[in-house]
Amino acid sequence: VNVTIPYKQTVLPLLDEIDPRAAKIGAVNTVVNRGGRLIGYNTDIAGLDYLLAKNRIYLSERIVMILGTGGTSHTCAALAREQGAKEVLIVSRSGKNGALTYHDAALRRDVQVLLNTTPCGMFPDNDGLPIDPALFPALQAAADVVYNPLQTAFVLRAFDLGLPCTGGLQMLVAQARSAAELFLGRTFADEEVDQLTRELRSERSNCVLIAMPGAGKTTVGAAAAKLMGKTFVDTDEEIARRTGRTPAEIIRADGEDAFRVLESTVIAELSRQGGQVIATGGGAVTRGENMFRLRQNGVILFLDRALDQLATEGRPLSGDFETLRRRWLERYPLYRRYCDLKLDNDDTIETAAVRVKEAFHAHFGA
Repeated sequence: VNVTIPYKQTVLPLLDEIDPRAAKIGAVNTVVNRGGRLIGYNTDIAGLDYLLAKNRIYLSERIVMILGTGGTSHTCAALAREQGAKEVLIVSRSGKNGALTYHDAALRRDVQVLLNTTPCGMFPDNDGLPIDPALFPALQAAADVVYNPLQTAFVLRAFDLGLPCTGGLQMLVAQARSAAELFLGRTFADEEVDQLTRELRSERSNCVLIAMPGAGKTTVGAAAAKLMGKTFVDTDEEIARRTGRTPAEIIRADGEDAFRVLESTVIAELSRQGGQVIATGGGAVTRGENMFRLRQNGVILFLDRALDQLATEGRPLSGDFETLRRRWLERYPLYRRYCDLKLDNDDTIETAAVRVKEAFHAHFGA
């Protein structure tokens, strides 16, 4: 069996034998029945080691700060000491047993590596941020063991600071490899870990389309979803389904701000789910919180189309060419800023859908 939080320490008294490395860590996540004896192992440390190495996050001679005091925190501390960390700091809300409080932790300006082992930021608390990486001017890297969402608020903050960073999905797969080796008595190559990680990311991630109104997000997105085996969702259509009014009707009756509030609510809910192709409204990029949430579980593709080819009929905020041009000038830099990849929609719907599928999978190296 595998053992998850919060039972990695609770399970210890129930075991007949504990692997020396797991005993040293003080936490078990894998239990094997051998001839009626329950033996506990810790494969998290191998998974964490793999995750950090693959993402070029180094602990040797660094000041390492670990958020949380549970079993995974013990694993991180053990690995940091094995790898020769200069100093290992533990942070908890209470500050008991020698741990720093979060207030005191924020005063350690010399921290170089930050590891989050708390559930803060885990689904459904996707907005949770245990501590802001920006508080640490000497910070060189950050990692979060949480893998749902794929990129937590903590990871995205570190990414925006230009730091090497990662969520915990690769650690999950790597520790599962070690557990499977114990269960089955065979070995699995690193290539299998990497391939499975890519497949899981591709399967769980949303493909998010951003673009000007009339650029073809809905038609191309629906076609791409069929090719990719994903569910298609159009945020404008979802708003209409929930309210019984089209976006144009809402904007005319209540104003654009009221519509944007509804749009942000829908995006927040959809972005928590995975395995979708999401076509956003043209103005979704004007609210940073929308893009933050879409990035957590999504690859963002900008479906670019020439200005003179954009449809204007029935568009309440771009009903004529001059208004459309002004909107294009305002939003184009935002599309470029937030997208992971830009694609041209200058051919047939089928061609554009294939481009979306290929770009999405290429993002994961598949």
